[in-house]
Amino acid sequence: MGPNQPFRPDQPEQPEKPEHSHSAHRPYPLRLEGHLQPDLSRWLWLVKWILAIPHFIVLWILWIVLLVLTVVAGIAVLITGRYPPPIFGFTEGVLRWSWRVAFYALVLGCDKYPPFKFESDPSYPADLSIDYPWRLSRGLVLVKWWLLAIPHYLVLAVFSGRTVTLDSHGHGWGSWPGGGAEYGYGRVGPGLIGLLVLFAAISLLFRRVYPGGIFDFMMGMERWGYRVSAYVLLLRDEYPPFRLDQGGEDPGGPAEAADRPDRTGEPPARPA
Repeated sequence: MGPNQPFRPDQPEQPEKPEHSHSAHRPYPLRLEGHLQPDLSRWLWLVKWILAIPHFIVLWILWIVLLVLTVVAGIAVLITGRYPPPIFGFTEGVLRWSWRVAFYALVLGCDKYPPFKFESDPSYPADLSIDYPWRLSRGLVLVKWWLLAIPHYLVLAVFSGRTVTLDSHGHGWGSWPGGGAEYGYGRVGPGLIGLLVLFAAISLLFRRVYPGGIFDFMMGMERWGYRVSAYVLLLRDEYPPFRLDQGGEDPGGPAEAADRPDRTGEPPARPA
């Protein structure tokens, strides 16, 4: 499958690829990329959040639908061990849409207005893709979105400047939609994301330069958050790694070495 082609549940199974002991990290089956625009506007960041309001309204509606469909998908996984492909495609599309808007209005990584669509757009500097899971654990559905994800919720609370409570319902961690879908939160400060965005904005205003180190670190935090979102939304069973994969290019992106899987990720499990 090509790097920009969507998953196809009916495609032929791929042969197993050998493990290579020299691999530093096993790529996570969610890939998040963002390419920093070199000629960012000095002042546009002041109004991007206003310009993005139409997206925020649409995404608010889409996320209500997504959370309902996630419950439906969870029931399907409990019964069949498979995530319904139509719901998977919808959820992946909403996450992709959310990331493009976040890259534009929150990360401030580009000035190009994000498109109103679910599909990947090769012309846009931000993209997200998730490998379709051929088999999912029935038991993990009951615990991974709340119990197993608690350590990640605590880390993401530091990134976003929020506290975690277990007695109410909230939605999202900063620009990571879905990451705290079953946890309440309280704002205690700007968090690392907010501080870094502020520093980048000041640099753009006075020098028209987005510091590369800040961008790379922010991409690592965003990548971490979206991996957790995919996990708690039941899209994958692989536990998100506790690491910052910094930079615009995702380490699980296009193959660059023999030990890197292709865009389809791990070979699908053979049906029982």
